Amino acid sequence: MDPFVFDIKRTSTVDGPGIRTTVFFKGCNLNCFWCHNPEGKAPEAQLGFFAEKCISCGVCKKICEHPEKCIICGACVRNCPAEARKLYGKRYSVDELYRIILSDKDYYFATGGGVTFSGGECMLYPEFIAELAKKCTNSGIHVAVDTAGNVPWDHFEKILEYVDCFLYDIKALDSDLHKSGTGVGNGLILDNLDRLIQTGRSVIIRTPVIPGYNDGAEKDRISSYCSARGLKHELLEYHAIAESKKAAVEALL
Repeated sequence: MDPFVFDIKRTSTVDGPGIRTTVFFKGCNLNCFWCHNPEGKAPEAQLGFFAEKCISCGVCKKICEHPEKCIICGACVRNCPAEARKLYGKRYSVDELYRIILSDKDYYFATGGGVTFSGGECMLYPEFIAELAKKCTNSGIHVAVDTAGNVPWDHFEKILEYVDCFLYDIKALDSDLHKSGTGVGNGLILDNLDRLIQTGRSVIIRTPVIPGYNDGAEKDRISSYCSARGLKHELLEYHAIAESKKAAVEALL
């Protein structure tokens, strides 16, 4: 079954070179306490409720056909006059996503851009990513994958042929620190990174800089680690907008 996508951002300039379309897949096997995309953690579709937008009109209750148990049909989202509800997650086929990506090819070719697969953790769906990336590559579209690398190596092997660049997240080099922030150690992540570097594929390391977690000596260690391996290192600024999205998702759990 096709995975859920929770967002598609066209004309992005922050997810790889040039102007890009970024596809965000739902589902992640890390549990970062600062997660910028909390609506992407669960692999299934979810409803979000933004209490500050609600005008208490009662429309959502009136039109709901499943008051005993929500089936995520999206009727309340479509009919909310205040846009206080949002549906996170829609299934797309490979061909549907490919058509969306292809529609902006002129921007990619003019700017050296392309498509970026992100999440959540897009590498949880290697067969799907491989099929979609192959179609993009065959059309001359640059393909990037944004991943935390916490997947079996054979997931990488399935897509390597069709990916031009990996945006590889390193949150911490110290495994205990990594586990305290994400719920897992980083042994597999760093092992996969070493293997990935050996393939000769372009790799850019990205580090979300989290105050009080990795914004001091750990950030400098990661920079030195990247420098020693000749890897470009990008620092991502923490932003608090994730808190409102997290609250919106948790409000209806």
